[in-house]
Amino acid sequence: MKTIWIIEDHAAFRRTLLRVLGAENDMRCTGDFDSCEKALAALTKDEAPDLILLDVGLPGMSGLEGIRLIKERSPKTLIVILTVFEDDDKVFSAICAGAAGYLLKTSSVTEITQAVRDALAGGSPMTSRIARRVLDMFTKFAPKHSDYGLSEREKEILQLMTNGLIKKEIAEKLTLSVHTVDTYLRRIYEKLEVNTRTGAVAKALKEGLV
Repeated sequence: MKTIWIIEDHAAFRRTLLRVLGAENDMRCTGDFDSCEKALAALTKDEAPDLILLDVGLPGMSGLEGIRLIKERSPKTLIVILTVFEDDDKVFSAICAGAAGYLLKTSSVTEITQAVRDALAGGSPMTSRIARRVLDMFTKFAPKHSDYGLSEREKEILQLMTNGLIKKEIAEKLTLSVHTVDTYLRRIYEKLEVNTRTGAVAKALKEGLV
């Protein structure tokens, strides 16, 4: 029998969650609170739930602050956020603080119950819109493609740049006009998102492009 706590300041919504989760055969709600402060006061080594459904916008201490303190006192307790907030900062902060899942209150009671089960089974349940935001965040933080879409000729010119050759020397080396090399350089700068030769060389060496 898994134990669940609910930290939610909206009384009617909290009662609904208590009723729905309490009807499940394999879990029971052993605590419900309208603030993180009250939940933390009840959280002891002997009184720690398996999972907490936690709102973000609470009176006094926010749910985001509460995650860190709860995890410090009870590292094994899973925390699933259940909130109306879906902006990137709150999602990112909650995940970094140790939340095991992130749901929106627009989720149905069936979805919330299933999310609790998923988290207890080792999953990371998220409302589909939140999951999309998380994927977008990882895409934003991920390194660029290894070659930035550089052509073989552009890589060749970038290599010569890192070897210290200037534009005129590159043109002579590759039997190209200076104007053509200049065109290649503009393309290289655009693809690498830099504005100078120094920036291009630094990025090439740092990311192993040549």
